[in-house]
Amino acid sequence: LQSPQAGTKEKTLCCWFCTSGPISLSAKIERKGYTPGESIQIFAEIENCSSRVVVPKAAIYQTQAFYAKGKMKEVKQLVANLRGDSLSSGKTETWNGKQLKIPPVSPSILDCSIIRVEYSLMVYVDIPGAMDLFLNLPLVIGTIPLHPFGSRTSSVSSQCSMNMNWLGLTLPERPEAPPSYAEVVTEEQRQSSLAPIGACDDFERALPGPLFAYIQEFRFLPPPLYSEV
Repeated sequence: LQSPQAGTKEKTLCCWFCTSGPISLSAKIERKGYTPGESIQIFAEIENCSSRVVVPKAAIYQTQAFYAKGKMKEVKQLVANLRGDSLSSGKTETWNGKQLKIPPVSPSILDCSIIRVEYSLMVYVDIPGAMDLFLNLPLVIGTIPLHPFGSRTSSVSSQCSMNMNWLGLTLPERPEAPPSYAEVVTEEQRQSSLAPIGACDDFERALPGPLFAYIQEFRFLPPPLYSEV
């Protein structure tokens, strides 16, 4: 699914005894697998050496095939298309990553015995008065985007490193000190949170030492200052 798809074709126009120069078309896409919402980058070169004005175009087609009782019915429909500039005789047009966005469509179905859904990218040259020159590049539409890395592990690690990069950029050079203990806990709250001595009598009877004394000594002391840490 990550392998590039490419092709080249050429066509010579003939009208009775008159023969014009050829029309050549070369096209390539970066990979075979895409998901709805992604854009296909098309790299193409169209050369018009004929005497006619031609128009380069690209389109995504969906083909549905239904199988039942030994019969097959096929439905082909246009999904998305784009149009390039008109080319007069002797002109050349180059597409350096011309984008064709995939609309919301159902995924490809390639392993079912009763229904098959396939997609293809057609890059073609519209020739008036003659059959079009076209290239068909197969597509597979999925539900999970392909990462441009060799494996899932590398993509996850790369994504993690990118996340850490922005984290480092957002940290200030000198962090702010936290609020003081008195700003967070008032004296009234501290006094109200003190447990009465009698409530811990059972605790002290069950333990070898006066545990409540240690709690009283350390539990409600404010934390060390920020400058000390």
